[in-house]
Amino acid sequence: MSSNWRPATKLVHGGTLRSQYGETSEAIYLTQGFVYDSAEAAEARFKGETDGFIYARYGSPTNDMFEKRMCMLEGAEDARATASGMAAVTAAIMCQLKAGDHVIGARALFGSCRWVIETLAPRYGIEFTLVDGRDMTNWEQAIRPNTKVMFLESPTNPTLEVVDIAGVAKLCNQIGAKLVVDNVFATPLFQKPLELGAHVVVYSATKHIDGQGRCLGGVVLSSKEWIDENLHDYFRHSGPAMSPFNAWTLLKGIETLPLRVRQQTENAARVADFLAEHPKIGKVIYPGRADHPQADLIARQMTGGSTLVAFEMKGGKEAAFALQNALEIVRISNNLGDAKSLITHPATTTHKNLTDEARAELGISVGTVRLSCGIEDGTDLIEDFDQALKRAGV
Repeated sequence: MSSNWRPATKLVHGGTLRSQYGETSEAIYLTQGFVYDSAEAAEARFKGETDGFIYARYGSPTNDMFEKRMCMLEGAEDARATASGMAAVTAAIMCQLKAGDHVIGARALFGSCRWVIETLAPRYGIEFTLVDGRDMTNWEQAIRPNTKVMFLESPTNPTLEVVDIAGVAKLCNQIGAKLVVDNVFATPLFQKPLELGAHVVVYSATKHIDGQGRCLGGVVLSSKEWIDENLHDYFRHSGPAMSPFNAWTLLKGIETLPLRVRQQTENAARVADFLAEHPKIGKVIYPGRADHPQADLIARQMTGGSTLVAFEMKGGKEAAFALQNALEIVRISNNLGDAKSLITHPATTTHKNLTDEARAELGISVGTVRLSCGIEDGTDLIEDFDQALKRAGV
């Protein structure tokens, strides 16, 4: 396999293992365990003296193909595929922390990610601080002698704020901490956290990587050294392994990732421009627009906009609900990154468990709406929003 292959080629051919039958599509190895030619061979496999698979919870040929393909795309040395995006986040954070350690997180996180930081970690004696991640001073001031991990997502969910990944990574290196980045909104096509200095990258493969609403999945990517020293044993013994069938489904999804994300991003940019001019919309936040508050930072660390658009309905919750209910093409769902355009109201769905004060800090109001653009015709999407805004009548 050529190291000079470009991303689109790697996503079709990377990491493929073929059986003796020479299949075109990757094979699904639906097995729990593996057999050995002899007792001596089993002993050698368990000692790590010979290569091969031992148990599906540890890995399988199908999962291995998915992990290798993601490594090629991300520029990582090693990876572990997990059963969901939250399994990836939890494993990446918890596998390297112990009682008495301290983690700093950007406060603009997906609700379940905040739960891991604010609720789960303290149960095991792990301290935490949440900061406004947009200001580097906040990261600096939150550092303690026991700070071991910093965690962020950029762009953030749902308000599409951006955090200076290189800046936070530099702080981590100064104190010997590790930076974990949830890169799901940018996708590995538009942002490379490892190249910016991050130590660990996580994805919910459920989103753009599958991109067709079929299965759950996640992946943790890093250096081989970090995975061997931190994630390897945690992964084996706590059991967040991905199903081989899901790994196969994700392999099929990743082949078309560049095509889908390109169309989704073009649609998002067009819809964002349309909404920005509409009198019923208070504001639009889109990483591809020049009026994004952090446009300069976006230009430095991202190579594309996003498939997501956040906007504010002037009429609050009533207007936001009326808009969603009037849409005909765009469907109401809390998922994102799908080939179908999806819309949700974060205050009553993905971020409903946060307090009113916490949502206000994140810029999530009762009028905030998050749109994930699909691969439909962009003009049809704009016409759908046009008729829905007229019918909403708020």
